[in-house]
Amino acid sequence: MNKPDKENINIEIKLLLEAVFLKYGYDFRNYSQAHVKRRIMHRLSVSGCENITQMIHEVLYDQSFFNKLLLDLSINVTEMFRDPSFYQALRQKVIPNLKTYPFIKIWHAGCSTGEEAYSLAIILKEEGLYDKVQIYATDFNQLVLKKAKEGIYPINLIKEYTYNYQKSGGLNSFADYYNAKYDSVIIDTELKKNIVFADHNLVLDGVFGEMNLIICRNVLIYFNRELQDRVIKLFSDSLVHGGFLCLGSKENLRFSKYSNNFLDVEKNEKIYKKVAFVNESKSV
Repeated sequence: MNKPDKENINIEIKLLLEAVFLKYGYDFRNYSQAHVKRRIMHRLSVSGCENITQMIHEVLYDQSFFNKLLLDLSINVTEMFRDPSFYQALRQKVIPNLKTYPFIKIWHAGCSTGEEAYSLAIILKEEGLYDKVQIYATDFNQLVLKKAKEGIYPINLIKEYTYNYQKSGGLNSFADYYNAKYDSVIIDTELKKNIVFADHNLVLDGVFGEMNLIICRNVLIYFNRELQDRVIKLFSDSLVHGGFLCLGSKENLRFSKYSNNFLDVEKNEKIYKKVAFVNESKSV
């Protein structure tokens, strides 16, 4: 059998993504082509399928195969207090402003299995804000949302998470926030009470309330420029005037057509503030 050329593989990938969208409603068509191709080729290598065209058939007629592919295409790289310097900046640059509000609404978009949402809850608790906060932690993948709601993580990760917590400016002992049981740890139920884990798809769904803070870190890097702009506008429309947007270390608003909607708060940590008046018609 002749080795498929690059053009044919790219066509097959487009057809596969179209099949996923039409059959299940998940839209990966505007994700970064390099990311999508890498994940699909990985699934092909372990699937037993001879080619991507055969994978299309499996996606259409085998729900379990689709679930595996969905996990491949999802962005589930996360950890407690990931990038500790970001959390330090959050304490110093954002928390003082949030303390001026009687009630605070926060959207953690692309929360994956929940580690970073719980990290945020810990900071808010230590800063005396947790009782007047509602956190909406969202993802489009029901499997990872289930894990996030459970808040159960492998105990072998705790040493790394404790280090991250300490580097982030943690005020207590990290052990105060979980209970160890066998080979796992369970997040303290007090940290769960003001978190709503919910299904929301950044690609397809609309505005998510009027938020004081939106955190979406290390998600936009997997989107193409068109989809990045759509999501940044979604965030702008979802924030109150003066609300904060936090992105990942490799993401920024510089090339977005909506960059003028925001001011830099902490440039190195990609923390931005929505300006009081935005020009929705601005374009590049």
